[in-house]
Amino acid sequence: MVLSFDITSNTRQIAIYVGLVTSAFAFAEFSSGVAWGRISDKVGRKPVLLFGLAGTALSMLAFGLAPSLPFAMLGRALGGLLNGNMGVLQTTVAEIVTVKEHQPRAYAIMPFVWCLGSILGPALGGALAQPCKNYPALFTPGSLFDRYPFLLPNLVCAVVLFGGVIIGILFLEETHAEKKYRRDIGTEVGRWLLQKSARAAQAIPTEKAAAAQGPNYEVLIEDEAPPGYRTTDGSPRQSSSRSQSPAAHRRRFASTARRTRINGPRGTHKAFTKQVVLNITGFGILAFHSISFDQLMPVFLSEPVSHESPSLPFHFTGGFAFSSKTIGFMLSVQGVYSMLAQLFIFPLAASRFGTLRTFRFVVMTWPLLYLLVPYLVLLPPALQRPGVYFCLLWKITFHVLAFPSNAILLTNSAPSSLVLGVVNGAAASTASLARACGPTVSGLLHAYGLELGSTGLAWWACAIISLIGAFQSLWLEEVKGRMDQETPDDEIHSPEEALIDPLTLDAAISAAGDLPKYEDETGSHLLKIDSKLSLN
Repeated sequence: MVLSFDITSNTRQIAIYVGLVTSAFAFAEFSSGVAWGRISDKVGRKPVLLFGLAGTALSMLAFGLAPSLPFAMLGRALGGLLNGNMGVLQTTVAEIVTVKEHQPRAYAIMPFVWCLGSILGPALGGALAQPCKNYPALFTPGSLFDRYPFLLPNLVCAVVLFGGVIIGILFLEETHAEKKYRRDIGTEVGRWLLQKSARAAQAIPTEKAAAAQGPNYEVLIEDEAPPGYRTTDGSPRQSSSRSQSPAAHRRRFASTARRTRINGPRGTHKAFTKQVVLNITGFGILAFHSISFDQLMPVFLSEPVSHESPSLPFHFTGGFAFSSKTIGFMLSVQGVYSMLAQLFIFPLAASRFGTLRTFRFVVMTWPLLYLLVPYLVLLPPALQRPGVYFCLLWKITFHVLAFPSNAILLTNSAPSSLVLGVVNGAAASTASLARACGPTVSGLLHAYGLELGSTGLAWWACAIISLIGAFQSLWLEEVKGRMDQETPDDEIHSPEEALIDPLTLDAAISAAGDLPKYEDETGSHLLKIDSKLSLN
């Protein structure tokens, strides 16, 4: 896409402009991550997640309609500013999982889906880009898609994202510790739609059963009207004289929210404890050298073979001269293995050895990978390709072990669930800054290393960075968090834990008011309850 802007005729400079577009998103996400996390702590996770999806869709449309590089950078920056979903999504997962033993399995799901999207996304974009050139029978020259040849893949992605917004409105439930007790019209409509579809599927068998039972067979269907149009007339649970208005529902939900208010630190300054800061720092270090590996490896594999004699241990140059097709296949193998490792290896390792031990083992042995990668070019030709595959799988194994472990440690170190949003937002911002700076710094070091006659300079710099992260992990602790603390007896966390549900109490009072009364010997009015029930 950047090549189509006709910025330069030197193809070697295209990577610089591609990096500018990528960095525009990363820096914008860095500047807004903490703000979105703080907003999610105040208004809830669901609104921020839905707004992030909608903002991403709008930014993709702007990116697809960009006529020049500045507009393309503006579209990507808009996506970074409006999309605060990474930190908030981590927070949502943390609030859904209430059992500590379930965390490894839960935190493996999101990276798995991310890997799947990373494989399908580029394939979809490549298939739909420049449709007038690739599919002239369907897209005529001179049309909108001819003027904006990269609009179609962005348009398809925007449609998928807007579909996600609709699904989220109808079926995504709020997870915030206090905000989840508010009334949600969207999920009520979603449940009503599910009930309607289920009843429609059962309509024919029910009609056949009614015909077989005769005219006295009746089918009772409750709540046929959509939310907001329901009535309690004829309901066995409540008298028709006590129909609940929307205002009454809002008062009842507000009352429940007040009773379920959670005590804990709420200020941003109280959220960043020593362990929280250490985990966020470790996350940034991981993101920096991991993204640097992803940027350096394809360049290293594509560089021409050097015929100069190496001067060990540090002075040697050259690559493998692999074709783009070969490199793409290698990275695809890495992506498929990543999904499998995410689902099976990480949960097993975290359950067997513990989250902190797994994290420390990975970060302490990771520098060895960066030290060895440059020396692959010195292997015999028959061993070079197996050596590359070994290093690719080594890296991705460490990746799928380290990042979820860090996310779990960060979540458990948060002093309260009320500040999870801002904590994860700060972590996402730190990672975004690292991902923006990592490729640039490593690329400059790699170019400088080639001038010095040392192809391993950038790799060894990454080894130093990862070694800093290894020493930093020694100060990490697996602190006891929210899921390790027992709930006080006088604290109610959910309406289901209440001794008497307000709706049930109202229905009981209403039903009692309709019962006939009689006077005892003292003249007091008592309720008369029949001992027999009529089943007619």
